[in-house]
Amino acid sequence: MTPQHQRSDTFTLPNSTITLNRMGYGAMQLAGPHVWGPPRDEAAALAVLREAIASGVNHIDTSDFYGPHLTNQLIRKALAPYPDGLVIVTKIGFLRGDDQSWFPAASPQQLTDAVHDNLRNLGLDVLDVVNLRIGSPDTSIEAPLTVLTDLKQQGLIRHIGLSNVSAAQVQEGRTITDLVCVQNEYNLAHRHDDALIDELATAGIAYVPFFPLGGFSPLQSSALERVAAGLNATPMQVALAWLLHRSPNILLIPGTSSVDHLRENLQAAALRLSPQEVAELDTIGSVNREAEKTA
Repeated sequence: MTPQHQRSDTFTLPNSTITLNRMGYGAMQLAGPHVWGPPRDEAAALAVLREAIASGVNHIDTSDFYGPHLTNQLIRKALAPYPDGLVIVTKIGFLRGDDQSWFPAASPQQLTDAVHDNLRNLGLDVLDVVNLRIGSPDTSIEAPLTVLTDLKQQGLIRHIGLSNVSAAQVQEGRTITDLVCVQNEYNLAHRHDDALIDELATAGIAYVPFFPLGGFSPLQSSALERVAAGLNATPMQVALAWLLHRSPNILLIPGTSSVDHLRENLQAAALRLSPQEVAELDTIGSVNREAEKTA
């Protein structure tokens, strides 16, 4: 755990000149229900994106399979020409079926097409960071990751990351190419990646948790509520603040389709947790791990 007085609000990606504010924005919720189709209110979606940039966000996480295609088109409509310093991170490796299903798409042609789809819909000549999303934790990632390294050599990608991967896959990936980030599920209650986060921090590689607030089952904890009440903050703000305190390489991308909710999330970056508050929040993960052992 990083001591409170040493917490930084920025992080520089390895082997790069990219310095990110650690509180970013995830664009998945800009699409319609079930991440499918256009937003219910396009004007509101555009307003959220513009408010994020106006509030200092310089890291947007997206994918062309959100919508599909529509979320990236919204980002382009709202923000292009893009401001200096804005880093757009996208994901490839999955596609959407006509029935709204999600399925792996990691052949060389599918990955190449996905990169070009992202470039076209975002209106870019090169993608800052592309995360390869993996469907199974037990498979080798050498073949698809080699495709991405080839696309990087072609100048279509600047940096490469991984998403939804095991520690073994991260280790394999690091033998193939330089990685700048890993994106996995992680939050106060879901802490299976504790060791991996510490390993990546030592290597200077960013860790970007998805479902930082619990995902489809929002975090609920009496300890979280007690700490939040003492800080005059919401439980979700405290959950985000804990992640920022957890390790200096953690970057956050909470998503929302509401300007008010966006502002609430961004305010979490200003919260400073005492060692006692951090210790109380840490018990949430401990209780969850014990419950899983006995389940």
